[in-house]
Amino acid sequence: MVTAGVVIALMMVAICAVVLYQSRVDATERATDGLRNIAAMAEHDIERNFELYALSLQAAVDGVNDHEVMAASGRLRNIALFDRAATASYLGSMLVLDAKGNIVFDAAGEVPRVANFADREYFRVHQQRSDVGLYVGHPYASRLRNGSLSIPLSRRISHTDGSFAGVVLLAIQLDYFRQLFSTLSLGNHGAMVLMQQDGTLIMRRPYDEKVIGRNVSNASTFKEHRQKVEGSFTDVSVIDGVRRLYYFKNLRNLPLTIIVAEAYSDIYAAWWQRTVTIAGVMLALAAAFIGLSFAFGLQLRCRMRAESKLAMLAQTDGLTGLHNRRTLGEILNQEWRRARRTRSMFSLLFVDIDWFKVYNDTYGHQAGDATLAAVAKCIGDNIRRPLDHAARYGGEEFIVVLPDTSPDGAIAMAENIRVAIADLGIEHSGSEFGRVTASIGAATWTPQQDSDVSAVVRVADQALYTAKATGRNKVELSMVQVG
Repeated sequence: MVTAGVVIALMMVAICAVVLYQSRVDATERATDGLRNIAAMAEHDIERNFELYALSLQAAVDGVNDHEVMAASGRLRNIALFDRAATASYLGSMLVLDAKGNIVFDAAGEVPRVANFADREYFRVHQQRSDVGLYVGHPYASRLRNGSLSIPLSRRISHTDGSFAGVVLLAIQLDYFRQLFSTLSLGNHGAMVLMQQDGTLIMRRPYDEKVIGRNVSNASTFKEHRQKVEGSFTDVSVIDGVRRLYYFKNLRNLPLTIIVAEAYSDIYAAWWQRTVTIAGVMLALAAAFIGLSFAFGLQLRCRMRAESKLAMLAQTDGLTGLHNRRTLGEILNQEWRRARRTRSMFSLLFVDIDWFKVYNDTYGHQAGDATLAAVAKCIGDNIRRPLDHAARYGGEEFIVVLPDTSPDGAIAMAENIRVAIADLGIEHSGSEFGRVTASIGAATWTPQQDSDVSAVVRVADQALYTAKATGRNKVELSMVQVG
């Protein structure tokens, strides 16, 4: 027995270990799915806004090349060149630069600000190449907005002969990405990065202005995401040294990469807590199981006693202590068969507390339960013979089974019960009697060959209805021959 207990205990520990391991795998998969969803949300937001900005830039390029737009007044020209997208949140400047880098048109007003940007990377790129299209530049400190960090979106303006005519610039403040990242849940030690495909950091959460513009192309995390469009991997951050699960996504229409990461300490925090608890409990249970194997015989005897007690409880109404309805059915069938066999009289009382719903509504269900228990005790105390039985039929209704009882005996028993209930003196303001009372329907039969015990309950119920309809707090008898 001890050997069997040890074997079973070891099997329990092994199963627990497998379940905990699978739980750890599931935690990793859930974290990966969560990171994938976060990356998708960020990608959708960024691509949607960049698409609008790109359309605004193209509209400005088309406007500059439109002679009618250029011939219009300053106010109308600015309206045509700079649509309402230029006033969106987190946009800095939107400018049209000439071939020398000077501002010629400014979304901020009809009179352009004075500045030259010929030294900027985005200007030189368009100046040197005509096939760049939409250019997403590196982060820079704005000269027009007191050093505010931004990234440029720009398009080339060309003369009809294809020569360089200038640049249309739209500056996106990095606070846009910072705000976007801050709304996403990544745990206490999570991180999120937006970088250009050459490894230049545009934004990072946790935010640190010092890392903006930093090139991390030599980092192992960068090498991982350059191999495919999207995926996940594990690595230690070169910035803060935290080991994280990374998910990356190279944006389809922009030269940008989103990397979302959750620290393993956050991913497995709940798992570790659960593992320690479950492992401790399992080890304790295994030890207890081995110990309990010594006392198996005693436990078996205790179980048999408990089952016997449960069987008794299953026959009893928990509130009143009387038989429950299931047991009542068995008693009725048994006594009915005996009455038919011995051809003896058979009586039944149907007891119902008057205005009980009103009582419950007035005094509360707790008082109602106490009253039910008190009424049940009155009924039980008035049953003397071993073959007499009382049961709770349902709600405030009770049935008393009286084998070998004549109509006079049934009436006497019913009156004793009715008086005992009234004498309890339980206050009932909703009753015309001022106290809790009961109406009782009594029925007596001389069973015949084709009789049905269900007729007993129906006739007693009809007698109860008559008692209630003719004043309550009374007893009514019905005696029916059933054939």
